[in-house]
Amino acid sequence: MSSSARSVGGVLDVPVIDISAFRDGTPADRAAVAQAVDSAATDVGFMQITGHAVPNGVRDGLTEAMDSLFALPMPEKLACRPGSTAVNRGYTAPKTERLSHSLGIYSPDDLFEAFNVGTEAGDYPGLNLPGEHYATNLWPSDARIREGVTSWFTAAGTLARTMTEIFAVALGLPPAFFTGYQDHSMDVLRMNNYQLPPDDARVEPDQLGMGAHTDYGIVTVLWADPVPGLQILDTEGRWHHVVPAPGALLINLGDLLARWTNDRWISTMHRVLAPVDDQGRVYRRRSAAYFHDGNYDAVIATLPGCATPERPSPYQPVTVAEHLERKLGGSRGLELNPAAEREAARLRAPR
Repeated sequence: MSSSARSVGGVLDVPVIDISAFRDGTPADRAAVAQAVDSAATDVGFMQITGHAVPNGVRDGLTEAMDSLFALPMPEKLACRPGSTAVNRGYTAPKTERLSHSLGIYSPDDLFEAFNVGTEAGDYPGLNLPGEHYATNLWPSDARIREGVTSWFTAAGTLARTMTEIFAVALGLPPAFFTGYQDHSMDVLRMNNYQLPPDDARVEPDQLGMGAHTDYGIVTVLWADPVPGLQILDTEGRWHHVVPAPGALLINLGDLLARWTNDRWISTMHRVLAPVDDQGRVYRRRSAAYFHDGNYDAVIATLPGCATPERPSPYQPVTVAEHLERKLGGSRGLELNPAAEREAARLRAPR
């Protein structure tokens, strides 16, 4: 799997793309947006989206909810832990996950704390969806937190589905091509807080805020503070800082879309540095990643036109649920994922 962005002259550009014309423009406008997305998906795997139609008030509601959530006393946060690491819901304490394990690579414990919410079986009545893939959310008692998070979850999900329509056009497919793969999508919003507690500001060698990884699903919608931390890997083995432009949301592609396109598009390796500056001072960084992963029972096989006799696909068909179980068993279950050798090779390559 190609998992590295292409830099030019040592500079990595994450393009800013205004998608408003895809909703409201002419066919030529829509084609131009799709072409810009295709170029970004091919060369970088990340893009900065403006014209996304997510109101500022919804963004502000999310950040206020996150601040309230992570400021809760630790016993309240720990009360929202799931009963098993296989359940991707609720609170994750600092130093309990290792994202690099999803690639089969050992690393020290990641420093972030997080809170996950996602689609529930009851969101799709009548489908009898399995609870292990559409688990019940675990909420703190403050209703304002739930309201702010839920509003963002809805808005980010709308944007993710808009992006899949743009993806379809960019790949020469009917605009609604992906609809049948995402009409009961198992989506998760992960809110992250990178801030070492004052009494435990030690950072081990090679310890990161969040270890190197690729995202697992179809597409990620990311809001982040405009401070350094997020880095993406280029084909020369160099890491590049990515700080979102004002008003933009970061979009990056996941492993399933890379598999679908036979690596025409990139699921880019990225990481988050420990929240400590060059002088050893601790700072805070927040982010919220909405993972749009597709239906649990959707079969991901190479898309029409993405494999040729000269460039056959190395990927066997896999369901969304099977793929995610392997990945989450690494990051949350702390078991080295044996099925990610192609992705891990980039991290093991000489610098």
